[in-house]
Formats: sequence, C-alpha cells, structure tokens
Amino acid sequence: MLGLGRSVGTSLTRFMPWVAVVAGAWVHAARMPRAEAQRAPCPAGMVSIQGRYCIDAYEASVDVVDARGRTQRSQSPYHVPKDDDRLRARSRRGVVPQAHISQERAADACAAAGKRLCTDDEWQQACKGKEPTLYPYGEEHQPGRCNDKGVSPLRKLHGAGDGLDVFGIEAMNDPRLNQVPGSLARTGQFSRCRNSFGAHDMVGNLHEWTANSAGVFRGGYYLDNEQNGRGCGYKTTAHSTKYRDYSTGFRCCSGGPGDAAARAERAERAKKARKKGAPKTHVVEKGDTLWAIAKKHDVTVSELCEANGISPDDAIVPGQELKLP
Repeated sequence: MLGLGRSVGTSLTRFMPWVAVVAGAWVHAARMPRAEAQRAPCPAGMVSIQGRYCIDAYEASVDVVDARGRTQRSQSPYHVPKDDDRLRARSRRGVVPQAHISQERAADACAAAGKRLCTDDEWQQACKGKEPTLYPYGEEHQPGRCNDKGVSPLRKLHGAGDGLDVFGIEAMNDPRLNQVPGSLARTGQFSRCRNSFGAHDMVGNLHEWTANSAGVFRGGYYLDNEQNGRGCGYKTTAHSTKYRDYSTGFRCCSGGPGDAAARAERAERAKKARKKGAPKTHVVEKGDTLWAIAKKHDVTVSELCEANGISPDDAIVPGQELKLP
C-alpha cells in the first residue's frame, strides 16, 4: 500500500501542472467580461448581437480604395463622394462619420469591407439593447445622452426661408453644414449614447440607412429624434435609395440570416436584369476597372472574378471580354 501511495502521489504531482493550466484558463474565462466574450467572434470595430450577427460599434467613416482594395485616401465626411470612387466603410471611434451618402453608395461601401447594410429588424434589435428599450439607454428620453438636440446649420448658413435656396438638394449638401459648431459630433463623443451591446450613437448624430429597398433610414439625427418616431423607433421612408444630404449616414452589419438575405437580393436583381435583356458579357474599355464594371452591371467584384476565373489582382486590358454572372 505504501508503494501504491507513492506511485499515486507521484502521478498526481506530474499531473498537477496540467490541472493548474486548465483551471487557470477556466478562471480567466469565468472572469472575462460578458461584453468582451460577445465581441470576440466579430471583426474589429464591430459588436456581437447575442451571437447572431455583428454590427459596427460606430457610425461609418469612409476610405477611397482602388480595385485591389488598397487605401488611396480618406473620403471627406463633409462632401458627397464622387461617383467613380470606390468606397470602403470603416467603424472607428473619435472620427467624423460620413454624411452626404445615399443608401446605394453606403451598401457599396459595406460590401467593399466584406459587410452589408443591416436589415430593419437587425438595426432595431441592436439599437434597443439586451433588455429592449425605446432608447439605447432606457425607456425615457434623457436630454444630453445623445446628439439629438443640436443647432440648425441650414438656418445659420442659408437663412430663414422655406424655398430651394434653403431646402434644395444643393443647399442640403453644402459641405459647410456639418462643420457648424453644435452640429455633427465625432463617433463616441457622446460617450453615454451607448447601449448594452456596446454600439454607440444609434440615436441622433446621423440618420442611418438600412438595407430596406424602399429607402429607409433610422435613428434620427442631431436635430430630430421625434418627428418620424421616437428613439430606436424612428423611421424615415420619404426618399429613394439614391437620396443623400447632410444628415444621412450609415453603419454595417455582417453574419447571421441577413447575409443570406443580401445574397438572395443580389440574385433577384440579377434575375430581373436578365429579363430586361441585360448583356451577358462586358467588353473592357480603356480606363475600366473590375470595380467599375461590377458596379455598372450590379454585381460584386468577387462574383465577376469567379465567373471569369480571375482574381481581383489580375490585370484587364481593352478589348477583353468578360462574362457577367
């Protein structure tokens, strides 16, 4: 028995370091903040919504990239993006988010980042937090929590009239508007405008486009969070997907059922295009890029590359015929 006891004791001694490692890891996991554990599966700059999908923690800023995805410059958040520029969305704290953007360009920017616009249901669930409330922080509006009671830059810059000189598309895309003090805030600047998932500024600051094909933006902006609903229930449906002004911004989602819905929507658009007699091939012209060709024919660069057995890094030349997916 004595020999057996020594043998068992020796075995346990050799076993104990492994037990300690496992126990230590268990204790670390047990002590890990729940929010940190939820964020782990999501890309940087995003937070997890109950493990079902991810959403940007901040309203999107935008970079201009080339056809290979290399950053060329930062897009000015105060200006309308150029039609020919390829945009990629980023979720960053402490920057001025991109305004003056349409739903269509916002969707392009999300896609270039490997993401997509959020569905209406996803956006609302994320806004309301883990224990659903009307505002990200609770059931009742609290002045000063979010940037939803700012100044009117249109009035300051364009006067008190009600005509196109104040509310026309040109006036409402004046790059000076969101630079007026008391208007647009940097992402996360209103630190208490944060919900239990860790998403910031979902109420106020900028309207945020969703993937709704009817042209929907949500959340209100720095002048209004009540006219078309309150808090996370705010919803504007009065504009087309091509509309943009100083108040329209966005954020992206990824993962979950919404990914399949986005793929299905692209397939449906392609089906409708084929019924309209859309071309089956594209002949490359001078100055063409894979990005520009994909955008023109309402497909993604990855779909275009897959249909032609090429990669985004491959060169294309004038006269080359590309199959359209």
